[in-house]
Amino acid sequence: MIRNKNFKIGNIKIEPKRTFIVAEISANHCGKLSVLKKIILRLKKINVDAIKIQAYEANTITINSNNKDFQIKSDNTWSNYNTLYNLYKTAETPFKWYSEIFKFCKKNNIIVFASVFDNKSLKLLEKLDCPAYKIASPEITDIPLIEKVSKTKKPIIISTGLSDFKDLKLAISTIKKQKNKKIIILKCTSAYPAPINEINLNTMQDIKKKFNVLTGYSDHTEENYTAIHAASIGACMIERHVKLENFKSVDSFFSSTISNFAKMIKIIRINEKSNGLISYKISKTSKPNLNGRKSLYIVKNIKTGEKFSEENIRSIRPSFGLHPKYLKYFLNKKSTTNIKFGTRLKWSHLKKI
Repeated sequence: MIRNKNFKIGNIKIEPKRTFIVAEISANHCGKLSVLKKIILRLKKINVDAIKIQAYEANTITINSNNKDFQIKSDNTWSNYNTLYNLYKTAETPFKWYSEIFKFCKKNNIIVFASVFDNKSLKLLEKLDCPAYKIASPEITDIPLIEKVSKTKKPIIISTGLSDFKDLKLAISTIKKQKNKKIIILKCTSAYPAPINEINLNTMQDIKKKFNVLTGYSDHTEENYTAIHAASIGACMIERHVKLENFKSVDSFFSSTISNFAKMIKIIRINEKSNGLISYKISKTSKPNLNGRKSLYIVKNIKTGEKFSEENIRSIRPSFGLHPKYLKYFLNKKSTTNIKFGTRLKWSHLKKI
């Protein structure tokens, strides 16, 4: 039994049988609120369930320091930004936008929530009535932050990309101590892009069993195949970065175009529809083809008193004769009448002893 499996984000119920699809905008607004709004409107058209923003500014997530600790290593994907501060300054979604973002989403009837990184952003988001909170992979060890977010009693989503089993166990127990049961754990590989051989989606299902929580998948691969597969094996949530075509940003190199994101949603929804119900009944559209089943027919002319054998009666298509299970009752018994080739076998053909 999954804990509190009927909670909602916005007006949408989170449940194992339907995948809640989240479009992560991250830095793909390219520092322009107008671009962010354009992305939101495009995402609404493709029926995404929610958009997510990342609630930090450079000075709330790090400090402006050139010390070695704060320098980005040369082999890192983002090394050209030199320092963490420069990277996050380029990628940030300014706090002054937030009120406008939430108003714009409400006006356009689309759910928006955020990854939260510190107390300042949490207070701001609470004032805006943010419906759910994400804890990003690097923040999974920020237990004081997780405690504060848990106390809001809102759904809390955690990515596992930079955690081991102990880290994950501590984070989940921290949430449960606050009596918040609205938990979703996203299996994640924090590499950009993430290699397929390090995704280990089976872990998603194991987390569900071990911790009795809902699970999903945060996707950083180059294509949408893995996300589709994750949905097909039970991910209650899929999160993937999205971008406008021909726009470059800090995160664009591993982000999905909105057109490809739309294809992913379409395939996931088709797959969900095909899952259907547990039913052993013959479907309505299959019933007209019932005559394609086999039944017992005369396959060789038979005379009165002649014995039935596998040479003169057989189980063949169509299904208008007797059920094949009755074959044994006729074999070596005598016919009551002459029967022509192609006649349906009937009980009246059988001579009673």
